[in-house]
Amino acid sequence: MTSDGHDAVSDAVTEAFHAEWSQVVATLILRTGDWDLAEDAAQEAFTIAVDRWRREGVPRNPGAWLTTTAYHRAVDRLRREAVGAAKHAEVGRLAGQRAPTVEGPEDDRLRLVFTCCHPALALDARVALTLRAVAGLTTAEVARAFLVPEATMSQRLVRAKRKIRQAGIPYRVPPPERLAERTAGVLAVVYLLFTEGHAASSGTSLLRKDLTAEAVRLGRLLLGLLPTDPEVRGLLALMLLHESRRPARTDAAGALVPLERQDRTRWDRDLVVEGTALLEEALAAGRPGTYQVQAAIAACHASAPDAESTDWPQVAALYGMLADLSPSPVVELNRAVAVAMAQGPSAGLRIVEELGTSGALDGYHLLPATRADLLRRLGRDPEARAAYRKALELARTDAERGYLASRLAEVGGPGQNT
Repeated sequence: MTSDGHDAVSDAVTEAFHAEWSQVVATLILRTGDWDLAEDAAQEAFTIAVDRWRREGVPRNPGAWLTTTAYHRAVDRLRREAVGAAKHAEVGRLAGQRAPTVEGPEDDRLRLVFTCCHPALALDARVALTLRAVAGLTTAEVARAFLVPEATMSQRLVRAKRKIRQAGIPYRVPPPERLAERTAGVLAVVYLLFTEGHAASSGTSLLRKDLTAEAVRLGRLLLGLLPTDPEVRGLLALMLLHESRRPARTDAAGALVPLERQDRTRWDRDLVVEGTALLEEALAAGRPGTYQVQAAIAACHASAPDAESTDWPQVAALYGMLADLSPSPVVELNRAVAVAMAQGPSAGLRIVEELGTSGALDGYHLLPATRADLLRRLGRDPEARAAYRKALELARTDAERGYLASRLAEVGGPGQNT
């Protein structure tokens, strides 16, 4: 949804879009059972609002106005397209109902989130559906997020909706006994979206602000829907703390600036304060989880005036806790970096070498990049050069390749006299 100018009405429509889109779509899906119809009718309602609100004024309850308008548009479209007695009967049933409102709890929106993130759907389909139905991105915008043609994304969304219909995936919040496990899947989708924006897996740009912004917005939505879940609060804290560093993560030319070299005066202190407060609230529940621990690690960095002042033993201990909660070779690689900072590069290198021997991170450019950095710090430049070259071969973004090339030059690689 794009605003048409910068007048107050356009701003009000844009604000309503961000606040109400998923609720309007969710309510219409529940009433009509048709995802495409719900999205199309919702889009029409927002388009109508631009002109109508300019003539009649912004309604006191924009969400209710938009839901009612979208519902009437859906009924009108069904009436025009009705074929056969059964379809006419369905139109009559819908037309005879009172238009839905958004007054009460947001159960419809929560149903929509859990349906989009149902484990029966492929992970990329879950992310795409969440962006389209919950975040309100157009198909073209979702396609850009995935770096695929719009036609490809359109077919992917069609297949996902068909899978929901054909597999009989229920449009509901999971029962209480399954809520925790299904919430974890929802959080994973949101964090995957944020991670791709925070460090793009391919392309010319390291950062994708559009993706991190949508992930943060979804995190805020989930917190409003599930306010007592400490992991929801922990995930939002984690994303805000990472996002606070975005202004300093690249230089004016778009080149990657590593954490230890970032100008911390450029970090967004408001996001640091908000993220830290959310983390403290989450930890107070006494139910630590992976997102809370990761947020605690991010908070250690955010609270340090410079890299040398970081409480590296605490960071290493937190990575150890994270490895217990969610073991993975990537977590172990990050722990190696923290151990190297706390105990010296030799201690970290031992962990990295074990990871290399295991083969668990074959093809992951950060393994040789980390190894190269530790070898450089130990003064083992020939080995560091070989490791940097391997990392360069595996890196997938221009920003990462540029950074690795500069590191390679520091240890006598191309561009330096050897």
